[in-house]
Amino acid sequence: MKGGKSKASTAKKADSKLSVKRTTGDKAAKKAAPKGKAAKDPNKPKRPPSAFFVFMEEFRKVYKEKHPNNKSVSVVGKAGGDKWKSLSDADKAPYIAKAEKRKADYNKSMQAYNKKLEEGPTAAEEEESDKSKSEVNDDEDEDDESGDEDDEE
Repeated sequence: MKGGKSKASTAKKADSKLSVKRTTGDKAAKKAAPKGKAAKDPNKPKRPPSAFFVFMEEFRKVYKEKHPNNKSVSVVGKAGGDKWKSLSDADKAPYIAKAEKRKADYNKSMQAYNKKLEEGPTAAEEEESDKSKSEVNDDEDEDDESGDEDDEE
């Protein structure tokens, strides 16, 4: 008898646990699904590198010449980071100047990009972007075929 009661009580506990899980699942289903990221515009200018990355462009070339057998990117990055930390402010100045120049160029190109976005695409660009290239080519093929039929008649 004792075994029968314990089975019934465990069955009730299991049912109550399942019902709790079901209600939490319903709440999750009611919540709005998170929106995906907006598509990136391939025409948008890329952000300029920082002074450290400007330094690393040059450092990688030098390091590769000294260590031609090294295939590890992490080793080069660690060596570059250590070298950057050991440089004085005077040694970092040319890299900082190059980074600021690139940032100024980036700001100019972003202003031009934003201005172009505000103007909006032209009608021809909109029509072309709505159709895939294959659809555009299909339209051209249809025109060619209709011309061939006229010649036969």
